[in-house]
Amino acid sequence: MITTETIKINKAPKSRIKEVDFSDLEFGKVIADHMFISDYSDGEWNNTRIEPFGEISFAPTILALHYGQMVFEGMKAFHMEDGNISIFRIEKHYERFMRSLERMCMPPMSYRLFEESITNLIKLDAAWVPNTPGSSLYIRPFIFASEERFGVKISSEYKYIIFSGPVGPYYDKPLRVKVEHQYVRAAHGGTGYAKCAGNYGASFYPAHLAKMQGFDQVLWTDGSPELNIEESGTMNVMFVIDGILVTPPLSDSILDGVTRDSFLTLAHELGVHTQQRTVSALELENALKNNTLQEAFGTGTAALATYIQSIDIKGKDYAVPVPGENGVMTRIKNLLTDIRTGKAPDKYNWNTIIKV
Repeated sequence: MITTETIKINKAPKSRIKEVDFSDLEFGKVIADHMFISDYSDGEWNNTRIEPFGEISFAPTILALHYGQMVFEGMKAFHMEDGNISIFRIEKHYERFMRSLERMCMPPMSYRLFEESITNLIKLDAAWVPNTPGSSLYIRPFIFASEERFGVKISSEYKYIIFSGPVGPYYDKPLRVKVEHQYVRAAHGGTGYAKCAGNYGASFYPAHLAKMQGFDQVLWTDGSPELNIEESGTMNVMFVIDGILVTPPLSDSILDGVTRDSFLTLAHELGVHTQQRTVSALELENALKNNTLQEAFGTGTAALATYIQSIDIKGKDYAVPVPGENGVMTRIKNLLTDIRTGKAPDKYNWNTIIKV
C-alpha cells in the first residue's frame, strides 16, 4: 500500500522560485521544483518517489509514442485566506482519471496513491502556490505507456508522473468563437469523454483554422445536420437562455468537466434554474436574433470560466451580451473562487486542505 512513509523524497538542492516573476505568470511556462514519479510493472505500481523536476529518458520504441496510450488530468491548488492551501476536488478528478484509464486500456490506481502523490508533492512545493487574485498552482498528473516495443499491443508497463506550476488567468478577455460545421472533436463511441492526449492533438487543426480567421476558439458540434453544440474549444460550454442556465448533456463524446459540475451545483445554490439538454446552432441563432440568449461562456479547470462575446454561425457573426459582475457566470465564478480560497464555507467538502 502506498503511504506518505513509502514515498521516497529527494529534495532539490536549491529552489528556482526566486527566478520567477509571480506578477507576470505565463500560463503553462513555469514549473515548480519537484515532480512525483511511479512505475507500473508486473501488475502493480511501485518505486514511488519525488525528485527534482527535470528531464526523463526513455527509448524511442516506448508504446506511448506510437499508439497513443497517454491520459492526463488538470487540477489546481489555491492559496487560502488563512495561509493554508486547498486542492480542489481531488476525488472528482480521480474518478475521471480512472474512466480515462479504463477507456485507454491502462491500469487503474488506488485513490490512496492518487491522493498521497498529489498532496505530498504540493506540501513540498507549497511556496509555489501564488496568492495574487486569479492565480493558482496548476497540477498535471499523467500516465503513459512505457514498454519498449513497437508491435501494436496494449502496454504492460507505464509511468505515472505529476508536476505543477504557478499560473495566472488562461484567457484575459471575452472570446470570439465560431460554430464548427466541418470537423468534429469526438464521435459517439469514441474517446471524447476520456482525457487522453489524442483528443487534443486531433482538435488542433480546426482550432488553428479558426484562429487564422480571427476567432479565439470553436464551438464543437456532434456533426449532425442540426449542429448540436457539445463543447467550446477545450472547455465545456454554457448558455443563459431566458434566464435558464443551459448546458449540453454529458455523453460519450463530451468531457465530464469538474468545473462544469461545480457550476451546476452552485447555480442551484444561487437560485439559478438549470437544464442539461441538447442545444443546436439553430436554437442559438434564433435566441440571438430574439435577444433571449443573455450569456454564453466556457468552463474548465484551466480557464475556470470565460465569457463568449460573439458567435459565428455559418459565416454570420452574432454579438452576445457580456453582463459583467451581475451576470450568472460571474456570480457563480465568484462564489466558486471564494469556496476555493476559504472566503465562503466549503459545504460540499470540495477542498483538500494542506496545512502550511
